[in-house]
Amino acid sequence: MNYEILANTIFPNIDKEPEYYISKYPKRNLKEGAKVTRYAPSPTGFQHIGGVFSALIDERIATQSEGVFYLRIEDTDQKREVAGAIEDTINTMHKFGLDFTEGMTGDNTYKGEYGPYRQSEREEIYKTFARDLIKKGLAYPCFCTSEDLEQLREKQISEKLTPGYYGEYAICRNLSPEEALKRIGEGEKYIIRLKSPGNPENRVEFHDLVKGDISFPESNQDIVIIKSDGLPTYHFAHAIDDALMGTTTVIRGEEWLSSLPIHIQLFDVLGFDRPEYAHTPTIMKLDGDSKRKLSKRKDPESAVSYYDEEGYPMISVIEYLLNIINSTFEQWREENPSSDYHEFRVYLDKMSKSGALFDIVKLSDVSKNVICKLKADVVYDYYINWAKNYDKEMYDIVTNNELMCKEIFNIDKEGPKPRKDFAKWNDVKEKIFFFFDELFNSTSEEIEFPKNIDLAEAKRVIEAYAKAYNFNTDKDTWFEELKVVAVELGYATDRKAFKKNPENYKGMVSDVAGCVRTALTYRNNTPDLYTIMQIMGEERVRNRFAKFLKL
Repeated sequence: MNYEILANTIFPNIDKEPEYYISKYPKRNLKEGAKVTRYAPSPTGFQHIGGVFSALIDERIATQSEGVFYLRIEDTDQKREVAGAIEDTINTMHKFGLDFTEGMTGDNTYKGEYGPYRQSEREEIYKTFARDLIKKGLAYPCFCTSEDLEQLREKQISEKLTPGYYGEYAICRNLSPEEALKRIGEGEKYIIRLKSPGNPENRVEFHDLVKGDISFPESNQDIVIIKSDGLPTYHFAHAIDDALMGTTTVIRGEEWLSSLPIHIQLFDVLGFDRPEYAHTPTIMKLDGDSKRKLSKRKDPESAVSYYDEEGYPMISVIEYLLNIINSTFEQWREENPSSDYHEFRVYLDKMSKSGALFDIVKLSDVSKNVICKLKADVVYDYYINWAKNYDKEMYDIVTNNELMCKEIFNIDKEGPKPRKDFAKWNDVKEKIFFFFDELFNSTSEEIEFPKNIDLAEAKRVIEAYAKAYNFNTDKDTWFEELKVVAVELGYATDRKAFKKNPENYKGMVSDVAGCVRTALTYRNNTPDLYTIMQIMGEERVRNRFAKFLKL
């Protein structure tokens, strides 16, 4: 049986052998222990947070071992390709600080010696290896139509057999080269299948870098390796690319675990060393009392654009994702509050073996910790860059009041426990609107009063305090003067005395301060009141008092 004639008939324009490409892409010259990882998306849509999660793991494992982190575009399903998806991938990863060592760089260009890094441009390579498998009798043309395969599937299901194309159900598996050549000559359409050497009675023992030791039956499925359009399937292409590009560690979602038997077999049949595999947990979210997979359709936080629109700093998202990757990150951050997150070492075997829970509330807590450590001028720059795209009114107000805004962003920031007012830039307007008359005067929100204080009592306090108020004092003197007014109005300055005989007082001095806060900000909870008044300036403070008394 002449398999070589069959191989050359199927691939008449292929004149190279696998050894040519093995020589062209030699083993990488890296230090011992260096890892080569790849982020390999299909350009069928725009990036989501799961992609950033996956790429972050790839980048950390490669970078912390002084290895290589590259971008490969898996575009063999060209009917589903979305225009701009590759550029979106590159731009998104750059925004999150995940820059590739090599691979696609956009505009169909790439950097690195192991390209092309786009699978549609590697067609000749895949055909070379497929041709070699046919020559060795390890692959064959399959002429079954979709109708044939559907009938086969129905028969297997009715007989309660595992569906698939294998063994006696692999109809074209044992066609002679001569018969296959005859059918090709008659114009029949075909695909190329692997002639699986697997036996489900045998088990493969494997160590997954996340899941640990696992075992599974050998695959006996004669999978498709070259489709009717001449392009490879994902299974075939990824095995060849990972081998030739020197990928040491394939990190991917656990949904691919069921494909591992096929992929291990492909590496063995092709004569390649197997890479290490790490199957990472699926990102989940709480939905009521149960967990479910984070959904692109249901959950806005699954889209990367959500974090832009809400104004989460990218560093906040990265730090939160690191906490999902390794729960020890939270403790490390507490012990190293000022360290760069790159100093934290990620370990695959410390990842959760079950679903990774994504919690937007926890993300906000992490982000508050990140933002509170930023200098005021850094916060200002971050904020105007966000507001320019998402809140033009605030952009104009803030940029027209730059010095004042930097003072606002610096409130209670210099001490050992800086305030945690903002989780995202979309929070800023609500937290600082009262500093600006154009926002304060237009607010229709309910005014917040101190507990047990009504509008009439608040006006009585402000009327008295406005007469005594002195702008040009330090904080201690200001508070002493506030206490004098409080006493005159019947408020206690001694908590013990108030607790002992509460009926003798209108309230505490803190209630008087609360009335002042309400008059100036319409809020109960704000940063330091004295600092607010100093930033506002005397004229604005007195105008606010007058406005409040007219309510």
